[in-house]
Amino acid sequence: MNDASDIQEADVLVVGGGLHGTSSAFHMTKRGVKVIVLEADYVARHSSGVNAGGVRTLGRPVPEIPLALMSREIWHSMTDLIGEDGGFVASGQLKIAETDDELDACRQRVALLESHGFTHEKVIDRETVLELEPALARHVTGGIWAERDGYALPFKTTTAFRLAAQKLGARFLEGTPVRRIEQRGTRWFAYTPRGTFSAEKLLVTAGAWSGELAKQAGEAVPVHPEGLMLMVTHRVAPFCRATLGATGRPLSFKQFDNGTVVIGGKLIGIADLANRHGEVDFVRLVKSARTVTDLFPHLKHLGVNRAWAGVEAFTEDELPVISASRTASNLYYSFGYCGSGFQLGPGCGKLVSELMLDGAPSISLDAFAIDRFGRDAASAQADATQLITH
Repeated sequence: MNDASDIQEADVLVVGGGLHGTSSAFHMTKRGVKVIVLEADYVARHSSGVNAGGVRTLGRPVPEIPLALMSREIWHSMTDLIGEDGGFVASGQLKIAETDDELDACRQRVALLESHGFTHEKVIDRETVLELEPALARHVTGGIWAERDGYALPFKTTTAFRLAAQKLGARFLEGTPVRRIEQRGTRWFAYTPRGTFSAEKLLVTAGAWSGELAKQAGEAVPVHPEGLMLMVTHRVAPFCRATLGATGRPLSFKQFDNGTVVIGGKLIGIADLANRHGEVDFVRLVKSARTVTDLFPHLKHLGVNRAWAGVEAFTEDELPVISASRTASNLYYSFGYCGSGFQLGPGCGKLVSELMLDGAPSISLDAFAIDRFGRDAASAQADATQLITH
């Protein structure tokens, strides 16, 4: 146990320096809170630095949509907030249908959203798709278009939130993995190889490593790690303006101003949690490259410049955990974004700061409660029992 005089203190400890950790730290320091961020590797090392950068409201699970729409407004005015746009480009996002059945699925999706009052996704026909992206293969049948979506640069965005938080007084300690958390009296303690840190409130935004810390607080979450991959091609003449996805196969695709093409889309590689390392699985990358050449045949001979991987947390119901602890006071979580957390970062950081400082966020986070897994299992068990007894 460290001597009390060695303990570094703050109002809030944030465990994890990805986009959600840095954004939450920024929104709290903006309100005069003293924050220390503890990062095991370096800021934006894993999912925040190796995702495809999609600023995407399109295709999200219904419970996430209010968060995504709120966050998208922040993206459009990011410079006003943090003095930097994170490389955001409002390119629009297009999800391509390649068969009539896929186009039907697109129509059903948009009808579902409209029944919930959401109108940000629009079904478009083949002609409109080819008007937007003339280089696409002729077999496309239509798709869904979200005009205010786009993309940004993950590392640049996360770093911008970090610098904005630091300017307001937040401290960031890299190479400082939190091995153990513990509440003593009214304070939380985080034990690291670089000493002990203490605060009244603790936020866990440690991505794939969050489940272990939640378990220490008595909250087991069905979460597992995946290695997410990206590849970047050599430069090629401009041919694609929108950010693209596909209806029938995984794809996230965009061309930058310098001519390179970034290909992602929840490409799952190999996750080595213990060694904090993601590895590229080239067999899966080949499959993704084939999707790209099916949609843009003229790219057949384009070379890949590099590929890389990071580690991300996936939950069993494919929704994140954004929640106050149900077992301890002043403990909060924001993790398990299942490879789709980048767009949500600016908005969720704001909501988490409201949850922690005001006791309630301005948009409900009930769907993301940490105890929902136990509740769902208990409710399924109750239903089964009822069926048997009747």
